[in-house]
Amino acid sequence: MPLTMAKQGQECVIKKIGGKIETKKFLETLGFVAGCVVIVISEVGGNLIIHIKDSRVAIGKEMANKILI
Repeated sequence: MPLTMAKQGQECVIKKIGGKIETKKFLETLGFVAGCVVIVISEVGGNLIIHIKDSRVAIGKEMANKILI
């Protein structure tokens, strides 16, 4: 299921990153890799604020749909 389906405060493990190679590399530089634990902090209009590796990252709905949990 895509990350956009996760509930606020839910701890999730990334299973796969989809999309083009450029998208995968961009998300990887932000810390989004398979096996990593993320927590959805908040969601506004489909855009998410994610807690990942002691950081907070904001990503758009399109990017979040490419992250499978």
